[in-house]
Amino acid sequence: MTQTANQQTTTYLVGGAVRDELLGIAPRERDWVVTGSTPEELLRQGYRQVGASFPVFLHPQSGEEYALARTERKQGHGYHGFTVDFHPGVSLQEDLARRDLTINAMARGEGGQLVDPYGGQQDLEQRILRHVSPAFTEDPLRVLRVARFAARFAQLGFTVHPATMDLMRQIAASGELAHLVAERTWAELAGGLATPRPSVFVQILRDCAALAWILPEVDCLFGTPQDERYHPEIDTGLHVQMALDFAAAREWSSEVRFALLLHDLGKGQTARADWPAHHDHESTGLPLVRAVCERLRAPVVFRDLALHVCALHLRCHRALELRPASLLSVLEEADLLRRPERLESFLQACEADYCGRKDRTEKPYPQAARVREALQAALAVKVATLEVSGLSGEEIGKKLRVARVEAIGMLPLGSAEGDTPA
Repeated sequence: MTQTANQQTTTYLVGGAVRDELLGIAPRERDWVVTGSTPEELLRQGYRQVGASFPVFLHPQSGEEYALARTERKQGHGYHGFTVDFHPGVSLQEDLARRDLTINAMARGEGGQLVDPYGGQQDLEQRILRHVSPAFTEDPLRVLRVARFAARFAQLGFTVHPATMDLMRQIAASGELAHLVAERTWAELAGGLATPRPSVFVQILRDCAALAWILPEVDCLFGTPQDERYHPEIDTGLHVQMALDFAAAREWSSEVRFALLLHDLGKGQTARADWPAHHDHESTGLPLVRAVCERLRAPVVFRDLALHVCALHLRCHRALELRPASLLSVLEEADLLRRPERLESFLQACEADYCGRKDRTEKPYPQAARVREALQAALAVKVATLEVSGLSGEEIGKKLRVARVEAIGMLPLGSAEGDTPA
């Protein structure tokens, strides 16, 4: 402890590290709050400032984040519409009051004592996600954060308190979600998909009417029926949730889960008169996938996989019955000949779509092995092994493709499953 401008300087461990410790979970990271200090004092001690809107510092040895205790007051729209006060007189309790949930508004002092002014420990014990104060509504991003925490801790039995859900509905109704910064929306979305139960993340957003703001293309899938012969769960939105949880149970990547979130967007464009069939939903979904990725500024690797899965998932399901030339076309259109390292993500997304159906989660997916073998056979064909003297570049390309089709045709035939979902 030091003295700064007649204030006692104290450091507290705060937020998620305290919460996770009480839950018996190893903390992912540790964040600290400093009371009674100033930016100048921390800089003199060797801390490195990284915050722009308010002072956040990195410890000179550990690299952990230390923030000056602060208060926030809403002044405008969105995440940036706040004025921040971080003078040395701001107390720890005032700092904790601005946080989103009671379980995130606890601290541990330098002697290890728990500081819990808003009942976070009790809410942890009762498995409740509850807002700290009515100021919760000042930051619309908290709607996504609560949905993410609900999905992260769903397996522990956590639920959102009804009063907190009411505030989330108020935020959605206010239109404030339209002012969210794309990068922060993407961060929360990716985090929600990375949880053990991404279906809960989607469901919470839908329950508070936020999904219609964040992802209207996904929201409209709920209530859109599918052919019961192929989708016993019928509802397209429910199928998306089941596919997400199938992938999460296998700890498949966030790229795979994002592709699953968007793979059936075309079904939301089907005319009601055509329900429950969704002919050509793969092609009608592609512009929607591109629009979502652009709006959210999704990383290229996420965008590319989502587009390929949207366009090709049904053809992948039919891999056992496709002719060699058609199977090669799938590999070409998925850009797998050029980027074979993306094969497994593509196959995982297709498998999760195929198995993420009612009473189908235990079905085998031999199509994956067929596509995998076809890619290996195609890549084994090299131009150097072909007679191409005197041929143009275009002619060489055609000859290479013929040789690849022949190589795939030499593979043992699989047996069609006869249960390709629409």
